[in-house]
Amino acid sequence: MDYEVKKGHGKELEGDGLRKITEEVFGSAKVEGDMVVSKYGAMTNLEAKVKDKATVIINTTTDTKASVDIAADTIKQYNVFLERVTGFTSKERRTRLQKKAKEGKL
Repeated sequence: MDYEVKKGHGKELEGDGLRKITEEVFGSAKVEGDMVVSKYGAMTNLEAKVKDKATVIINTTTDTKASVDIAADTIKQYNVFLERVTGFTSKERRTRLQKKAKEGKL
């Protein structure tokens, strides 16, 4: 999925920035080609890459059989990750997505 990056926040992701943020939030991260790869809790795979200075692409695979506690912790950490990467809180991301949906841009 494509996520917008807050204006001026893209500098945080340059170079090794995306990998460092991923490692700080999830405990480990490695680079495979142009993707940063990690896993955490119920998230069996996370692949992220910077598309351009205003967009990051993040794809995840989740274990649907994980316990409720593990799933809740995973969601919490994933939201921390998205905020660190995009510069937008979950509420700001939701508002922006709703606006795009209303405009037919999704």
